Amino acid sequence: MYVLAIDCGTQSLKAVVFDQTGKTLAIEKIEFEPYYAHKAGYAEQDPEIYYESLCRATQSLIKAHPIFMTSIKGITITTQRDMAICVDERGVALRPAIIWADQRMIDEPRKMALHHRLAFFIIGMKPTTDILSRSCKAHWIQDHEPIVWRKTYKYLQLSAYLNHKLTGLFIDSVASQIGHIPFSYKHFRWEKKHSLKHDIFHIEDDKLCDLVGSSETIGSLTIKAAKETGLPPKLSVIAAGSDKGCETLGVGCIDNESISISLGSQASVQTTTRKYYEALTFIPPFQAVMPGYYNPEIQIYRGYWMISWFKKEFAAKEVKLAKELGVSPEELLDKALDKIPPGADGLVLQPYWGAGVKMHDAKGAILGFSDVHTRLHIYRAIIEGIGFALYEGMQRIEKKSKIKVNKIMISGGGSQSDVICQITANIFNLPVNRVQTYETSALGAAIAGFVGLKVYADYEEAILHMVHHQDEFLPQKDQVDLYEKIFHRIYKKIYKRVKPIYKSFDEL
Repeated sequence: MYVLAIDCGTQSLKAVVFDQTGKTLAIEKIEFEPYYAHKAGYAEQDPEIYYESLCRATQSLIKAHPIFMTSIKGITITTQRDMAICVDERGVALRPAIIWADQRMIDEPRKMALHHRLAFFIIGMKPTTDILSRSCKAHWIQDHEPIVWRKTYKYLQLSAYLNHKLTGLFIDSVASQIGHIPFSYKHFRWEKKHSLKHDIFHIEDDKLCDLVGSSETIGSLTIKAAKETGLPPKLSVIAAGSDKGCETLGVGCIDNESISISLGSQASVQTTTRKYYEALTFIPPFQAVMPGYYNPEIQIYRGYWMISWFKKEFAAKEVKLAKELGVSPEELLDKALDKIPPGADGLVLQPYWGAGVKMHDAKGAILGFSDVHTRLHIYRAIIEGIGFALYEGMQRIEKKSKIKVNKIMISGGGSQSDVICQITANIFNLPVNRVQTYETSALGAAIAGFVGLKVYADYEEAILHMVHHQDEFLPQKDQVDLYEKIFHRIYKKIYKRVKPIYKSFDEL
């Protein structure tokens, strides 16, 4: 018995077949442009691209593995988060999807009820709620494309859009509802009409899809979807969760003494807990794939997207050579990392190429340039800067939870590099563990599938059989000491000292 996991990210879609031991039996990857922008700060994509990629991937798997593909008993979907897809009654998109990287805002936040407005003003959170309201993708559509909004039957996350394509039903997993939407992360349901969240995000209840818990059956493949994907009709579509949530599950991070670090386009640090707490004030922990659990998270908005930025702007030589050698540019850059000493000869970077909700005025910064520095110093400073930002995030989680972290599980594209894993271990001064596959989002989704199919009684049993820690990177004391000095003496002080200058940029 196998499960087919669909992992749809920012730049590619992967269809991965797992058995019940967590072994990857087959994988097909379809790449696409991450997004297109009509204006600066926009990030949109035709949602049909995602479904077409899903169909191409499944058809390729069936062609390459016709025999064991007949043993697939369920399909699960995990996708990028915080998207906006407006569809009509038939599930046809009314406009391009607005993806998480989009930075447009409306001019003024939505008006809140007086008691909510006063409460946030008193506790000093009004700037945060204003940013949340202004950056809500639904609000932009309401203001700038009112006809589209009037025609919108359902306002969906990408996972819900793909679920509808496969089943014909507007149903999604509770664990996939992450975005600028009126969802109660504490109670795992849509917020009630006059709640605080509804006051921030003005989205009508009837435009929201139905929800089921992780591992519950969403529906079965329609005849139309079966023809388009090549998969058998009536195949069960089982609820999973968001990409980050599935990654955290897929590395086996299900206790609050360990953390999951995702080195993806958006880098993040998460843990799993039964206790509801906010690592950042008014930024809720997201719902974990495991029902009844939460994933407190600190996010680096642009994360390992910065590697793509670096390749485009500074690494034409490596990109060209990699093509000639038939390897990835990252492999060549990896080798170059070791030629630059820890600390990048005094170059320190803060990775705010895209600011978050709590630091909405932050900009990217590189300090310490001198004549010894090269583009490869910048590359190492990017890796270390993201590491410092994630380390700072872990400290916030420890402070709020009052629990000391003792182990790191790592995943995402950056985790494929042994050098980056070692740098991470040295910055955090903790052992870093890597599991048997780099496809941890897909593995987490597959775990949800096997629990849903009753192969395993619960998630703990599934993880015991399906997640296998394979590599461990231990901290190196000399480098730990150096990174501690850089973090406390330099990195941690930068934002506070430079914040007034960041604000000046916005006034130009």
